[in-house]
Amino acid sequence: MAQDSVDLSCDYQFWMQKLSVWDQASTLETQQDTCLHLAQFQEFLRKMYEALKEMDSNTVIERFPTIGQLLAKACWNPFILAYDESQKILIWCLCCLINKEPQNSGQSKLNSWIQGVLSHILSAFRFDKEVALFTQGLGYAPIDYYPGLLKNMVLSLASELRENHLNGFNTQRRMAPERVASLSRVCVPLITLPDVDPLVEALLICHGREPQEILQPEFFEAVNEAILLKKISLPMSAVVCLWLRHLPSLEKAMLHLFEKLISSERNCLRRIECFIKDSSLPQAACHPAIFRVVDEMFRCALLETDGAPEIIATIQVFTQCFVEALEKESKQLRFALKTYFPYTSPSLAMVLLQDPQDIPRGHWLQTLKHISELLREAAEDQTHGSRGGAFESWFLFIHFGRWAEMVAEQLLMSAAEPPAALLWLLAFYYGPRDGRQQRAQTMMAYVVATCRHGDLQPCG
Repeated sequence: MAQDSVDLSCDYQFWMQKLSVWDQASTLETQQDTCLHLAQFQEFLRKMYEALKEMDSNTVIERFPTIGQLLAKACWNPFILAYDESQKILIWCLCCLINKEPQNSGQSKLNSWIQGVLSHILSAFRFDKEVALFTQGLGYAPIDYYPGLLKNMVLSLASELRENHLNGFNTQRRMAPERVASLSRVCVPLITLPDVDPLVEALLICHGREPQEILQPEFFEAVNEAILLKKISLPMSAVVCLWLRHLPSLEKAMLHLFEKLISSERNCLRRIECFIKDSSLPQAACHPAIFRVVDEMFRCALLETDGAPEIIATIQVFTQCFVEALEKESKQLRFALKTYFPYTSPSLAMVLLQDPQDIPRGHWLQTLKHISELLREAAEDQTHGSRGGAFESWFLFIHFGRWAEMVAEQLLMSAAEPPAALLWLLAFYYGPRDGRQQRAQTMMAYVVATCRHGDLQPCG
C-alpha cells in the first residue's frame, strides 16, 4: 500500500506537468502528444479515483493540495473530454472533493466551484476548433457528436445506478452512498437538460439500504420544481419515488395545484379536472402513502374553509380522477382499501367506490339505502359522545359526489312519501355537524319543501 501511495504521488507530479504543457500550447505536436498519452492518463485517473474515494474531502486537500487545478485542467482539455469514459471518471473524482456538510465558507465555495466544473462537463458544448476538425474528419458534425458523448455518459452513469439498486446488500458491487449523494448534488444545475433525464430518473429510483435518505434535499427540490413548471418529463414511477422520498416536494405539488385553482378566474368542473390531471397527483395517489398525504391536505383545506363548496367540488373531481387512475393501473386493487381510507368501514368504502352508472337503475334505491345504513351506523351510533365517526364518515361520503347527486335525483322521482334513508343521506351530506334531532328537523323541512315546490335545490 505504501508503494502504491509513492507511485501515485510520482504519477501525480508527472501528469500535473503534462497538463500544464498541454494547457499552454496549441501546436500540432502538443495535440499529438495529448492523444498519444490519453490512455495512460485515463488509467491514472482511475487510480486517482480509487485513492480519493477512500478519503474524506479534507484529507484529499491535505494530501493533494493542487488536485483542483489538476482536475480543472483535465476538464477544460477538449481532447481529454472527448472520451466519455474520461468524463465519467473526472466526475467521480470531483465528487470526492465535495464536502457533504460544509462547515465554513471556504468549503462552501469549493462545493460551488466543483458544481461549476461539473456543469461545464455535462452541459457546455463549447469545444475547440481542433476537436471540431477531428470529428469532421471522422464524418461527424460537432452538433451531432458532442451531444452523443453527453448522452452516452449519462446512460453509463444511469446504468451504474440501476446496478447499484439491483445489487442490494452486495456491498462489493454497490456504489458508495457518498458518491450517490455527491452525484445528486452536482445534478442540481443540470436538471432541465433533456439528455440528463435518465440520470435523474435513475437517482430517484435507486434506493440504498441506508437508514437515512442519501440524496440531497436540493436535488429533490430542483427536480420537483422542474416537474411542476413542466421543464422536464419523467416516468410516473420516478415521480412517485420523488414524492415518497421527499415529503416537502409532495406538499409543494399540492400547494401548486391549489394556487392554480385559486388564481384561475373561472373554475368549472371540467377546468378543475384539467388542472388535477395535469398535476399527476391522482396517478401518484395510487400509492396509499401519497393518497393519505394528499387527502390530509384536502381535509385541512376543508376545515380551514368551513366546508367551502369549491373545496368539496375539488375533492370530488380529484377522487373521480384517482379512481380512474386506480382502474387503469390494475383491475384488482394492489393495496387494501383500508390503506387508503383507514378511518372508515372498508365495506362502506367499497360501495362508494363503485360508479353508480355500473349499477342497474333498478338497484339504485337499494344501494342508496345500504349506503345510508352504513353511514348512519358509523355517524350516529357513537359511544361516549364521540364526533370523530360522524366527520370521518361525512368526509368519505363527500369524496363521491355522484352518490349525493343520485340521492337528489331519486327524491325528485319519488311519487310517494320520500324514503327516510334518502332524506337522511341528503341531510347528512349538507349538515354533517347536526345532531340527530336537528337532522330529523332538516329531513322534515326537505319533505315540506318537496311537497310545496316539487323541487329540491341543494345548498351551496
